[in-house]
Amino acid sequence: MKLHELYPAAGATKEVKRIGRGHGSGHGKTAGKGHKGQWARSGGGVRPGFEGGQTSLARRMPKRGFNNIFATEYTVVNVADLEARFENGAVIDTDALIDAGLVTKVLDGVKVLGNGEVTKSFT
Repeated sequence: MKLHELYPAAGATKEVKRIGRGHGSGHGKTAGKGHKGQWARSGGGVRPGFEGGQTSLARRMPKRGFNNIFATEYTVVNVADLEARFENGAVIDTDALIDAGLVTKVLDGVKVLGNGEVTKSFT
């Protein structure tokens, strides 16, 4: 089978509705947009979330939580990555992690997660 031999299953696709191609088609003249009004205009309609002047749902819902400016944000590394990148007995510090390409920058510290197996010993 080749790419040009692929085709959709029977009944999986519909004919495209061609609009504005004569009144005999049933979708000519106004092309299903009716007469005048905002929706008939080019670019007509309202932005997503606009409810006609009614206070929008996003503004009616209560706010939740806060952004803690003192929160510590850790850079995470899995033990499987340490196993793959370092030899047995290697000294691993933040500079070694950056040199190995495991982290790009150390934020408020490094947290070592337990995904993977450890068979080597590290310092």
